Amino acid sequence: MKSKKIFLIRHGQTEYNKKGMVQGSGIDAPLNAKGRWQAEQFWEHYKDYPFEKVYTSALIRTHQTVARFIEKGIPHVEFEGLNEINWGTKEGKVTTTEDHDDYMKVTKAWQNGELHVMIEGGESPLDLKKKQEIVLDFIKNEEEAEHILICMHGRAMRILLCIMLECPISEMDRFEHDNTALYILNLKDGKFELEASCNMEHLAGKEYSENNA
Repeated sequence: MKSKKIFLIRHGQTEYNKKGMVQGSGIDAPLNAKGRWQAEQFWEHYKDYPFEKVYTSALIRTHQTVARFIEKGIPHVEFEGLNEINWGTKEGKVTTTEDHDDYMKVTKAWQNGELHVMIEGGESPLDLKKKQEIVLDFIKNEEEAEHILICMHGRAMRILLCIMLECPISEMDRFEHDNTALYILNLKDGKFELEASCNMEHLAGKEYSENNA
């Protein structure tokens, strides 16, 4: 198995993020103006890095976040297994107090190791883990790329990081994230090591305004 360096980022901002609404895998929302700006800043910062493959979820917000790398000609593969967790009946809604309470109950259950628990009509962390393990095995064993860019989603990224770093999925909330936040991991002898966490260097010293979108 080849050594690899993985750049793992969350997608840029969407209007759902801005309004505090739940997206999940059932909402295929595009980036908003700020999200496109964030994606451009990430591109400017890392455009000369020698990525050999780009992996995204099947949702448009990840495609748009790394579009400049794909347009550059770097081979792109999308996987539904990198999609966000499905939040079932809560997706696409303005969050009410009741919704917030339901969300807190579910995430608390996950922290307690009850990884089969899910929002009504949605997915559990165990459901997502099965899908992600298939994608991760593919990425680890493919021979074409040693420098890989992956763009996906906040909750799903937390679960994937737990799998990669072989820590309990119940500890997923230790991995912070924000729009276009970057994790860097090194794969050597079949084991991942974390090099950088929730890195936002590409936005350092920059402030978004409607005028620079």
